[in-house]
Amino acid sequence: MPGRTIQRSDIWIADLGYSGKIRPVLVISMPPTDHERALFIVMAHTTARWNTQYEVSISHPALQPGAFDAQQIFLLPPVKLERKLGVLMPAQMAQIEVVLARILGLTLAGQ
Repeated sequence: MPGRTIQRSDIWIADLGYSGKIRPVLVISMPPTDHERALFIVMAHTTARWNTQYEVSISHPALQPGAFDAQQIFLLPPVKLERKLGVLMPAQMAQIEVVLARILGLTLAGQ
């Protein structure tokens, strides 16, 4: 969508499409270039915690108490990202990256 910039670490309200769920999501992918598909990888925020190793509880003024859940990752076109709520700080994104590495079986540099 022209005029909108979507970046990694942004928090957006998104239409995830199933059961009419509209919820906050965290953009975890880099923005696509002009020659790539206009798609973003996002992680959903939930207030219904299961307290699994794949949840990251992060405090942010735009979010209700809950967690970002690495078991709820989606691929979305930018039109599904409806409204920007804010941005996570680098230390908060580092927490997300640890959980993403865990669920994907990756080792982060320096660990």
